[in-house]
Amino acid sequence: MPADFSDRTDFDNANRGLIGVLEPAVIHGGDGSVVYDAAGFAEATAGDCPDSVNANLWRQAQLTSVHGLFEVTDGIYQIRGYDLSNMTLVEGDTGVVVIDPLVSSECAAAGLALYRRHRGERPVSAVIYTHSHVDHFGGVLGVVDVDTTVPIVAPEHFLEHAVSENVYAGTAMLRRSMYHTGIVLPVGATGTLGAGLGPSTSTGTVGLIAPTLDITHTGQEETFDGVRMIFQVTPGTEAPAEMNFWFPDHRALCLAENATHNLHNLLTLRGAQVRDARIWSRYLTEAIEMFAYDSDVAFASHHWPTWGTDELLVYLTQQRDLYAYLHDQTLRRMNQGYVGSEIAEDFPMPPVLDAAWHARGFYGSVSHNVKAIYQRYLGWYDGNPAHLWQHPPEAAAARYVRALGGVEAAVAKAQEFADEGDLRFAAELAGHAVFAQPDHAGAKKLLAQVFTKLGYGSECANWRNNFLAGADELVGRPHPAPVSGSEIASALTITQLFDSLAIRIDGPRAWDLSTSIRWHFTDTDETYRMELSNGVLIHHPTRRQDPADLVVTLTKRDLLGLLTGTAASGATLEGDTSAISTITGLVDDPDPGFAIVTP
Repeated sequence: MPADFSDRTDFDNANRGLIGVLEPAVIHGGDGSVVYDAAGFAEATAGDCPDSVNANLWRQAQLTSVHGLFEVTDGIYQIRGYDLSNMTLVEGDTGVVVIDPLVSSECAAAGLALYRRHRGERPVSAVIYTHSHVDHFGGVLGVVDVDTTVPIVAPEHFLEHAVSENVYAGTAMLRRSMYHTGIVLPVGATGTLGAGLGPSTSTGTVGLIAPTLDITHTGQEETFDGVRMIFQVTPGTEAPAEMNFWFPDHRALCLAENATHNLHNLLTLRGAQVRDARIWSRYLTEAIEMFAYDSDVAFASHHWPTWGTDELLVYLTQQRDLYAYLHDQTLRRMNQGYVGSEIAEDFPMPPVLDAAWHARGFYGSVSHNVKAIYQRYLGWYDGNPAHLWQHPPEAAAARYVRALGGVEAAVAKAQEFADEGDLRFAAELAGHAVFAQPDHAGAKKLLAQVFTKLGYGSECANWRNNFLAGADELVGRPHPAPVSGSEIASALTITQLFDSLAIRIDGPRAWDLSTSIRWHFTDTDETYRMELSNGVLIHHPTRRQDPADLVVTLTKRDLLGLLTGTAASGATLEGDTSAISTITGLVDDPDPGFAIVTP
């Protein structure tokens, strides 16, 4: 059952309640650089679909390019189209509650200014993070100051998961995000058209203020500035720490990122923990049972709202069924002996879900979600011993190319498959040729051409972005890392700060070195012991006073200064002060621009 292009409901809803737009719709950083250009996406998606774009994706891109301040219902407003995510503003007795302040402070500040221009100078009375992904907290310093006294509300364990994703694996994830979001590509019919989930990610200043109020259980009720909310915690769904919530006085349901107008990712292509499709579906069932029948509108942190009780019941029921079907059918076939790639290759969807625009794979895809479910249960190994100890990419490429008769023969064979229309295998062969001989111009050119064709045909925006970003790198277009600032470190716990240091220790260089430090923090009255042992930087809270090479008395602010190389004037050091330089001298710098499509 094909999707119906004559159905304009999504376009009506995406434009419903428009109050005003930014003019010009370009947001700048403090240095004058452009951190977000909403106008570019709107202009790029005007008119009919070109041959270089999948028609379904073109429709989605037109919808996500709609931008401005919108009224959701009386007292609830959204900023949409000025970052990858939405910022929601709920008017209280004296101020406004901000939900999910975008990726960067520049965009959040511009969105708040647009709201105030039309709704008055209301102060921010609370900030709510729906979950632990950066596009839902990164712009917080654009709506409140770092020393704010307003409540900062988040699901329990928010900080733990926000740090594990955005700090511990931050460099690798940012590099892969350049492919995932297409942020390095020009906006247009031969470049990026957004991420399916929204237009694109801004490149401004990312910040974080630690939550001051945790939502710990479903049914928890809180009131902020006179605004009543009843929460539903949904851990393990779209994020490890996430929550939906209902506004009983507005008959409005916030679904965070658990129900959006596309099939979501169970394993995002930028990298993350595999999400649980089974529990995702069950939490949507719970949301329907708890809130949907008493709601007139459902909105989320991406895309446009759904109005009408009957309409949102259909929408949520289909979203619920979508994740349950993917889960159950993958497990059914997995238990028949099929591996992930086999299941994904032949996975027909129920006709009703296949025809529903909000269930299409604009952000996640059926193919890589099925493989994610397989990975969640059985891991990377498919059980075939031939796949247990395979060569890494460069070594494997050299052997494949040798078996094919050399690089020229491999490129010729890849061209043959490309000419036959088998772009997938052409990419595999040409990829081996590039890894075997990275300076072979013909191999790189062919692989870029194949990637481009695959990108143009992709319904999934992230597939398109990955293919086209790979093609760009192969033909030599530079992909500098997005220029952005970060003000996250001050929100981290002491353990998280030490963790971020430990994961950068060059283990082999540290094998034969040992030292120890006792850290005493006067502002928290905590003591930590740190030891360099067998190439590992161990650290833990302690009440013991075991001898240490160095004893440091300081505050958390001083620790930040020591770790960043700025001032730490309040710290006192007793003992062997070289212990700090021994440790910091073993720290590796991450590479934010590591190669992906070449060795």
